[in-house]
Amino acid sequence: MRTLKVLNDFAQSSPAAVEARDETAREALEYWAVRGLVGLVGALPRPVARSVGAVIGWACWNLLGGLRKTGLRNLKLAFREKTDAEREEILRKLYKTLGWQIAEFCKMRGYTLEEASQFVRYEGLEHYLRARDKGRGVLVLTGHLGAWELSSFYHSLRGYPMSLVIRRLDNARVDAFVNGIRCLHGNRVIHKDDFARGLLTAMHNGETVGILMDTNMTPPQGVFVPFFGVEACTASGLARVAVRTGAAVLPGFLLWEESEQRYVLRFGEELELVKTGNAQADMLANTALFAATTESYIRRYPEQWLWVHRRWKTRPEGEEKIYP
Repeated sequence: MRTLKVLNDFAQSSPAAVEARDETAREALEYWAVRGLVGLVGALPRPVARSVGAVIGWACWNLLGGLRKTGLRNLKLAFREKTDAEREEILRKLYKTLGWQIAEFCKMRGYTLEEASQFVRYEGLEHYLRARDKGRGVLVLTGHLGAWELSSFYHSLRGYPMSLVIRRLDNARVDAFVNGIRCLHGNRVIHKDDFARGLLTAMHNGETVGILMDTNMTPPQGVFVPFFGVEACTASGLARVAVRTGAAVLPGFLLWEESEQRYVLRFGEELELVKTGNAQADMLANTALFAATTESYIRRYPEQWLWVHRRWKTRPEGEEKIYP
């Protein structure tokens, strides 16, 4: 028994065991920090919560220099015609937008349809309903623009639940907590590691799936298409599934309208896909169409897109890295 105790003590004090304990403690701390933030900010009146979010955004602007550099680098790639001051102003406004989204997410659990409809309205809902009623499934082309977390949540509040393609968070407890809020009113989550099967099943059942199409990918899941005039490795799965299933693809973004002081959930018209019968060429052409469509919305609302993401990280073979 003495020998077993010594071996057990040694195992518990080994670097691997210590690291595992540290990992568990860190994950627990992250989880309770997120729950605490959601509970605290969620209890505040919405105007106050959004002000707190703006302060968080301001703090991130000042403290996270690496993200700020990435954002300015991306803006220089995308808007070469703008001055440094203009690009910096866009990025400053983005941090405020992100702070507002934190506040909205913290308050989402308590939103009723009546309350949310006071600061969100639809534009182009008929485009979505027409696509849905075809019965072959709807793929909503969206991205990290505006209030993307609130968009699907509000859509489900209005009685139109959808599935969301997302990446699992590293912290499983935080992941479950966040997804619990996202799915309060019938939304479902499709994780990226089950992307193909989940998407095909949803289209077969005539469901709606929202896909964030503006993140950096790597081959073979991604192909290079122009994005702000620079080749960007872009997910090709949406194009493949759309052509294979006959599902409708249309853009959908929840954007802040300063003149109205509220969000507008915009659905564009169904996109006309390229279908020549050449699977590879059609995939490439349609992926380029999706990137161009997303870009057109970002150009209209540049201060609301996630410029701090390293969108052009993956480069074509032989090209120099864009980010240090």
